[in-house]
Amino acid sequence: MYAHKISKHPKGFTLAELLIAVALLGVIGTFTINKLMVTQQASANNAKAQEVAAMISTAFQKAQNDGIISASTKPADLTPYMNYLSLDTSGTVIDNVPSNASSTCVAGTPCIWLHNGGVLLLNNYTFAGTSNLNAIDFRFDPDGRNNTTSIADGPLKAVQLELYYNGFITTRGKVKTGTLNSCCGFGPNTALDPSWFSW
Repeated sequence: MYAHKISKHPKGFTLAELLIAVALLGVIGTFTINKLMVTQQASANNAKAQEVAAMISTAFQKAQNDGIISASTKPADLTPYMNYLSLDTSGTVIDNVPSNASSTCVAGTPCIWLHNGGVLLLNNYTFAGTSNLNAIDFRFDPDGRNNTTSIADGPLKAVQLELYYNGFITTRGKVKTGTLNSCCGFGPNTALDPSWFSW
């Protein structure tokens, strides 16, 4: 019969080794969780913006069917065809597009609060023509709050959606060269699209 030899040094990890492993996992988790949260927020913002772009496009089609689209149409003229919670002209401050100051919801540029928690600012510019290069614009802030930090871009910035007279919708970064409205003429500027937005 064989006798079992009892080891004086049992196999396993020491308390110090376990504590070091837990500390390393904590450090890795800190960076990973933060990145996952930022990615998740960006994805949620993008989904909200896509939903808003679809709402604007549908509102335009309904207004066009009712015969109210003209060179003098403004974004606010489409609100009867939109699903929103409330109209805001109280001076609420929201985020603007990257590298731009905040926007304010007032009578000239009212905002609508949406079911997804975001705010859509309705600029006061008209199509100012019936060409396929004439556009009106909206600014969508996905969290509906003004970010007071100095971040030039990121999940807290708004996206500017351009709606053309033919119903085509895009962002400020992807507009057609020679786009114009009652304010001015402009071309694409990718610096004005937030990093979280993509088609």
